[in-house]
Amino acid sequence: METAMATASKSQGSILSGTLWMIALAILLFWLPVVGPLIAGFVGGRKSGGVGPAIISSIIPALLASGLFLLVGAGLGAPVIGAIVGAGFFIVIFVELLPMMVAAIVGGITAE
Repeated sequence: METAMATASKSQGSILSGTLWMIALAILLFWLPVVGPLIAGFVGGRKSGGVGPAIISSIIPALLASGLFLLVGAGLGAPVIGAIVGAGFFIVIFVELLPMMVAAIVGGITAE
């Protein structure tokens, strides 16, 4: 009976929790090019509670950062330049998203 309760509490997680962990760890570990996103993705995937929520949790920080750069660039008075800057940062963020997503999937598998 104790194992059923431990399994039920172990598998609970949320997309918001995983996203917040990924954002916080990605900010703290930005200086580690590949290892930082791997750590952030693994921890966020475990906090998400499964593979599906882990994938969603790893995509949300990339979209938020890209949108933020787009808004900041467009807010400087040149919307075309803002769009170009936002697209450029999206490519950089996408490159960092790949190790984060792979680690999030592994973390989501281990959380199940």
